[in-house]
Amino acid sequence: MRSALLAAFAIMSFTPAALGCTAVNIVATDGTVVAARSMEWALPMEWTAVTIPVGNKYDMTAPEGSGLKPVAMETSHAIFGIKTALVPGNFLVDAQNDAGLTFSANFLPGFTQYQDVAADDKGYVGLPDFGVWSLGQFGSVAELQAALPDVKVWYSGEKIQGVVPDVHFVFTDSTGDSIVVEFVGGEQQISKNVSRVLTNAPTYDWHLNNLRNYLDLSPDGDGAVEIGGTNVTALGQGGGLRGVPADYTPPSRFVKAAYLTHFAYDPKDAAEAISLGNHILNTVDIPEGVVRSQEDGKTVADYTQWVVMKDLNNNTLTIADYDNRANALTIDLKALFKSGEAVDTLVTDLPFPGRTAVTTLN
Repeated sequence: MRSALLAAFAIMSFTPAALGCTAVNIVATDGTVVAARSMEWALPMEWTAVTIPVGNKYDMTAPEGSGLKPVAMETSHAIFGIKTALVPGNFLVDAQNDAGLTFSANFLPGFTQYQDVAADDKGYVGLPDFGVWSLGQFGSVAELQAALPDVKVWYSGEKIQGVVPDVHFVFTDSTGDSIVVEFVGGEQQISKNVSRVLTNAPTYDWHLNNLRNYLDLSPDGDGAVEIGGTNVTALGQGGGLRGVPADYTPPSRFVKAAYLTHFAYDPKDAAEAISLGNHILNTVDIPEGVVRSQEDGKTVADYTQWVVMKDLNNNTLTIADYDNRANALTIDLKALFKSGEAVDTLVTDLPFPGRTAVTTLN
């Protein structure tokens, strides 16, 4: 086990060091569920917001040479998502459907090995279509989780901007039910998302174990201590959180986001849940230039390219890109889906600024 872990970290050393994301689920006391997510990336990806309507036709395909025929599919749910325009089709990295089911795909280099498809397999889907399949066919985490064991998720190994899209997924629905789906050693692993947080490598179970290193963190700090008969008071609040990691590595972002999510007062409603999600993601927001590495003789700087706050009960999505972090746009997905409007717009071209709900993006 130890040698496998060391080998995985060795593999990671040959991948862009700081490519990452942070996903956080917030549940308000009125039952509203908000799935917040930031996209930290270093490369230009032409992120594009798209709609996929009910009845959209696509194929479930098997690897070339497998002898298995494509299976014609049709979406039962409308989807709003974000993809990269560098890849044909709808390779979604984040999406939300009309039933309030959402996912976030987060980079998992060095630990991901997708599944092999055998000649007698009945269910299979290529990674680029996995998001459309999962949100297009299912309306809840329970429905999706029941179907996942019967489907092999495979990938051809092609690179995008020099990077293989090794990712794991966090799925959340409007009840707050949430799972993490990973592909490790060619096997599908499904974990209950008990922390309500996902970042990047290592795998989810490693991150949960790592939280044990921080059990002494507390929202309550000591106010004073007596030393030599003198009462020495604290310089300010926050001493209970001394030791929270401040760097931008995936383990550190996981710890910080998990504890902030756990310690924060529960929001009352959707507005407060979105606000809390923003505050938590602000603590891991990366300004361009502060996180850098050398890749093939070039300096690569990771930064927060966009952020989304997805209200899964009222079916709204609030989005902000790097230049409009304080001027987010809120989209009423119910109205958008009802209108039937086809959206295919670069995230940087969305109508920022403003937080006014809209039904059209043109």
